[in-house]
Amino acid sequence: MTPTPAATVGPAALRLPHYLLVAAVALVLLLPGFFTIPPFDRDESRYAQASHQMLETGDFVDIRFQEEPRHKKPVGIYWMQSAAVALLSDDGHGAIWMYRLPSLLGAVAAALLTAWAGARLFGPAAGLAGGLALAAVLVLGVEARMAKTDAALLATVAAAQGVLAQFYLARGRPGMPPGTGLALAFWAALGVGILIKGPIILMVTGGTLLAMGAADRDLRWLKPLRPALGVPLLLAIVLPWLVAIGIATDWEFFRYAIGHEFLGKAHSVQESHSGPPGYYLATFWLSFWPWSLPAVLALPWAWAKRREPAVRFCLAWVLPSWIIFEAVSTKLPHYTIIVFPAIALLAAASLLDRAGADGTAAAATGKAARWFRGGAAGFYLLVTAAFAGGAVWFPYDLEGRIEPLAVAAAVAILGTGIAVAVFAARRQAERLLAAGLIGAAATYGLAHGAVLPRIEPMWLSPKVAAAVEKHRPCPGSVLAAAGYTEPSMVFLVGTGTVLGAGDRVAQHLLANPACALGLVTGEVEERRFREALGGAEPRLLEEIPGFNYSRGKRVVLRLYTLAPAAADPDQPRQQP
Repeated sequence: MTPTPAATVGPAALRLPHYLLVAAVALVLLLPGFFTIPPFDRDESRYAQASHQMLETGDFVDIRFQEEPRHKKPVGIYWMQSAAVALLSDDGHGAIWMYRLPSLLGAVAAALLTAWAGARLFGPAAGLAGGLALAAVLVLGVEARMAKTDAALLATVAAAQGVLAQFYLARGRPGMPPGTGLALAFWAALGVGILIKGPIILMVTGGTLLAMGAADRDLRWLKPLRPALGVPLLLAIVLPWLVAIGIATDWEFFRYAIGHEFLGKAHSVQESHSGPPGYYLATFWLSFWPWSLPAVLALPWAWAKRREPAVRFCLAWVLPSWIIFEAVSTKLPHYTIIVFPAIALLAAASLLDRAGADGTAAAATGKAARWFRGGAAGFYLLVTAAFAGGAVWFPYDLEGRIEPLAVAAAVAILGTGIAVAVFAARRQAERLLAAGLIGAAATYGLAHGAVLPRIEPMWLSPKVAAAVEKHRPCPGSVLAAAGYTEPSMVFLVGTGTVLGAGDRVAQHLLANPACALGLVTGEVEERRFREALGGAEPRLLEEIPGFNYSRGKRVVLRLYTLAPAAADPDQPRQQP
């Protein structure tokens, strides 16, 4: 891979084999565990269940989880998930991996679009390296395996920002600007991004434009984006559903989605997801792993080259959105994923830039710069060691035994971190990239593909679904649950699953003693359950011990019925 100066812009482009390489590497990194990890709680299962209900009811406007309105996000991801299931499922429900397909495809598309944009910003070598690097980022691997919005949103952000970068770079070159087709692609990406996660994509693009305008004092280069054609296209994408959902909900969707969900997160903590300013700087070391060290080491390089158009654009992509995320009250580690393509490109370009190894970084021989590099490497290795330790400790804590595959994953994590630190210190870009990709593939293959699906105590809902299927007294038996009311159980057991307190479960059984099933856990709910039965004695069908990771506690779920035992009943059994 030939190093490319950061100032290189113009017609340089990657060829088809390069894009095929990025896609293939991304799939190798992202597919382990994709099909085998059960539904996650709580967000993934809520999205999947709401998408399933769209297919179940035929209502593709209103979004609901059971009877509860789900007015948090627009409809885009639900349509994508419903379409995937409709195409691939025979029973209209589909396995959880079908609902994850938009996330997987979004992650792969984001890596490809990062490579495409990077090739035009920094040259083909940096574009290829940046696309490959993004595919291996830890938080993207998590989002690609979950039926949520963020990976799909990232693809639209990468598309819009990639087009915007081309128009920005074209302002200083003679000849024709990028064509109308590319301009319309920008507006289409904005429209789809809005349908997926509301105004977040506008925050990224708007922040970029504000930063570029403040730095350059000139936004005339935006004129070739053809807003007279593009804005109507954007409105044609988003307005039909916005009007339909407004009418369907008497405009309640907008009051909740904007007032509570979007603006509410800015000034108040929601669902205990909080953190002080600096939260994302701290979590970046793990969320951008294995590339967090080269990204941090690229900071002096990026500052030295901040007047170069490509570097300036990437900084304008990152800084405004990052500052906003640090300022808002509600925080989750994956929120900043929308700026990760720009960070990946800056890290790749800084490693490949010959001036970075000679002229610009010559000052790095000074004492302060050596302290910075050494401190960053030390902290990176500390985070890597903690990550490796967690990979071993988590299954041990749940199962009480050392999982050999978890130990192998920890070895892969440590080996990757050490190799990245060594090659970063030596500025050996090709070896660093290869070591990071190979190490990430080994880590994710073991952790996601082998260890996580095998940690049985944390996957309670599949056990509940299996127990209900085994013991249901009637073909149409409905389950009521108290104490364990996770969305994954609703997704696996059925939309009609009743969630409530122990007395609600008792009422459910008394209303249909021949067919109803009840699931209860916890001393309080068990007492309320038995008191509400009024002397009726439930029959215990099965006990299901495990770990409710959403609540962070061990539980024993008890499945009951009031139906009399069959002539040769199965005895209640303790499930391992």
